[in-house]
Amino acid sequence: MSEEYQRNVLDQKLEKCSSEPLTGWYRDGCCNTDEMDHGVHTVCAKVTNKFLEWAKENGNDLITPHPEYGFPGLKEGDSWCVCTETYAQSIDAGTACRIFLKKTNKKTLSIIPLEKLKKYAIDLS
Repeated sequence: MSEEYQRNVLDQKLEKCSSEPLTGWYRDGCCNTDEMDHGVHTVCAKVTNKFLEWAKENGNDLITPHPEYGFPGLKEGDSWCVCTETYAQSIDAGTACRIFLKKTNKKTLSIIPLEKLKKYAIDLS
């Protein structure tokens, strides 16, 4: 795994997104990624019902639990490493939820510019 993928969009050390529920491509709590992560699960989002319902309607059901994959199903207020492309589409659809920049992987910037991400940031100070 490249060092670049261990940094956040602010070019700092990537912070943990969530342990409850346990998230991440590696299920390590962080939005780490590698070349096998075709969904690019790098945006640490604090999901809302609006976002979850929109994602489900668009083929990405994050609500229904799938214990066989270690997936508990998400509810409003959970933090989760969501697919960058899904998040980009939710911005366009007007259903984007807030995100944590310090917990969002730098790889996200290959799809969504930082200025656009900042509009949804919880932790921008």
